[in-house]
Amino acid sequence: MFLCVSPNPSIDKRLVIPSLAPGEIHRARCVQSLAGGKATHVAMMLRTLGETPHWIGPCGGTTGEDLVHGLRLLGIEPHAFPVKGSTRTNLELVDDAGKVTEILEPGPELSAKEIEGFERACRELFEKFGKYAFVLFSGSLPAGVPEDLYARLIAEARRAGCKTLLDTGGRALQCGLESEPDFVKPNAKEAEAALGIAVTSIESATEATRKLCLHGARSVAISLGSEGLVYREGCEERILASSGIAVDAKSTVGCGDSAFAGFAKGIADGLSGEETLKLAVACATANCLAKWPGAARKEDIQDFRNRVKVQRLEEETQIC
Repeated sequence: MFLCVSPNPSIDKRLVIPSLAPGEIHRARCVQSLAGGKATHVAMMLRTLGETPHWIGPCGGTTGEDLVHGLRLLGIEPHAFPVKGSTRTNLELVDDAGKVTEILEPGPELSAKEIEGFERACRELFEKFGKYAFVLFSGSLPAGVPEDLYARLIAEARRAGCKTLLDTGGRALQCGLESEPDFVKPNAKEAEAALGIAVTSIESATEATRKLCLHGARSVAISLGSEGLVYREGCEERILASSGIAVDAKSTVGCGDSAFAGFAKGIADGLSGEETLKLAVACATANCLAKWPGAARKEDIQDFRNRVKVQRLEEETQIC
């Protein structure tokens, strides 16, 4: 089973406007609100892939209630941890040219007692599901939460026998690596920030996967956006790469989350590295055509999966 951990969830509100002009009044042509946040997008994609994912996150206020209701409507099993502050709302402004502008609220600041309670609630689920669980940690951390929250939760999940997968950036990624997650999937900018090196090509992404393994990751994928993905199955395993598939994208929001879900599904199903990478690329590409982040169609995923090309990369030296 899959458990998606969301320390900083949200309601995502999309407004469709003719164009974005700073300082001017805008009248939205269409407004949509759905359960959101990176972990929710991951869970939505897992649902499309035939799973019934569980979700846990701090929820508060009427927006928190709306989030839990929305998750249930999507077929996702929520484990809401009640907090005093209200769940944030993120805005996505989409203009007629297809440009997407995101405005992300910081989320409620959690008290020390709330943080302790959230960790305890996560630990109880880790122990309940044990070796059958693939725990996916994704997204930013809310205000007041220690930078090593993911590191602590990963350590607890591993002690319970769970497989651990991490998709975040900044200090949260650096700290998380110390707990040796089974898989990490930063994008190029997140890898750059964590390692202090430029990640702008397949070659530099390959080097970044090597360094991330040295820092604790047991397997790594780095997203290069439209340029594709680089996947190191393990520190002694081969390195695979796939270029992106050109499509007329409605939006790229949630593509990284969709790829993360594809990797999780492939790893859990015991697929080969090539097939796992194909599935991840297909999920990300199908998300570009979706009407909402994470809401890709299964038939699109299968179509793109058949079209993905994977190549094996050579490396002069192995790191282990």
